[in-house]
Amino acid sequence: MIDFAFTENQLAVRDMARELAAKVIIPSIKDFDRAHRPNPDLLPAMKEANLLGFCIPEKYGGLGMDYISLGLACEELEYGDTAARVVLSVHIGLYSLPVLTWASETQKEKYLKPVATGDKIGAFGLTEPGAGSDVVGLQSTAVKDGNFYILNGEKMWISLADVADYHLAFAWTDLDKKRKRDHSGLSAFIVESDFEGVSTGPIHGKLGVRSGDTGWIAYQDVKVPVENLVYKEGEGFKIAMFCLDQGRYTVAAGSGGLIKACRDACIKYSFERKTFTHNIAEHQLVKQMIANMEAGYEYSTLLWQKAGWLKNQGLRSTRATSLAKWVACREAEEAAANAVQVFGAYGFSDEYPVERFYRNAKGASIYEGTREIHTLMQADYALGLRKDKQLEKDLPVVEQ
Repeated sequence: MIDFAFTENQLAVRDMARELAAKVIIPSIKDFDRAHRPNPDLLPAMKEANLLGFCIPEKYGGLGMDYISLGLACEELEYGDTAARVVLSVHIGLYSLPVLTWASETQKEKYLKPVATGDKIGAFGLTEPGAGSDVVGLQSTAVKDGNFYILNGEKMWISLADVADYHLAFAWTDLDKKRKRDHSGLSAFIVESDFEGVSTGPIHGKLGVRSGDTGWIAYQDVKVPVENLVYKEGEGFKIAMFCLDQGRYTVAAGSGGLIKACRDACIKYSFERKTFTHNIAEHQLVKQMIANMEAGYEYSTLLWQKAGWLKNQGLRSTRATSLAKWVACREAEEAAANAVQVFGAYGFSDEYPVERFYRNAKGASIYEGTREIHTLMQADYALGLRKDKQLEKDLPVVEQ
């Protein structure tokens, strides 16, 4: 049975993330967003607050918190700005949790512990210039040569690319299967950013998440030790899909925070702005837009919390996570568009935060599976054309 009451530990994480957003993110986000530059105080503040590994078990340097706590932290951080939530999505959802689940004990000691403490940063290297939703369209290759794999390829739209110490990178290890587009030829590796042949750079001119670190990673004849292969050769596609389950979950929870930010901004403004001698809070169509934000927040929250409950139980959550991500991102887009409408001409200016909410909301309907991908997934589940089997490995059960 799902219990809707948060535990003391969950509330403590929520409040910690809320306080960080209020003190570190919100006061300066306008300037960093305008400058298209990350806030240099963000990662140190998240490390100091133990947010960079709080849902990793204590034996690996984390705090052992549950996945509902992860969702609550994502919601509060995105209330401040999407770029802050992206850090948790990538560092924890797309790197740490997959390493925790699929990596060997030796790899966890070397590549999870320093990430859980925040001493090192992890990134996720799947998307390429010509491959996003079409994972088997990847062109990166890793050819075994003695005690190494020779890795070549380029990754694109990689969050934390310029600051990450480790990348969970995906490449073809079976070139015959690559030609046949057989995903069982894909493998996953942990790549250190200071390996010879690794280079990174920023992506400029983004519509949204402008204060986030987004870039590219190039691998040119990089010698990756065989011991950095994650799990087994040919298991990369399964690991990538597992990664996306965790990433989508954090995006869904974060979208709830963006909806809440839109709602709160509109409520405040509607009591300040007058038209025709009345506060616009008294206008029925303004009320309707705010009511829709409230409804969107409530059912988006219920969906991601259901997915989080499944994760806490160690149950497969792909369907629930996909639904939560799809719905929450859709509602966030609508809430942000309506927030701009409530603000009128001022919503078109970055003097107010809603234009930033509008730009940021768009990205979430693209990354971690486009809205079209999730639409098709949910249709296939409903039609009985898609069924999820239990994975060989899944997130560890967490006591709340």
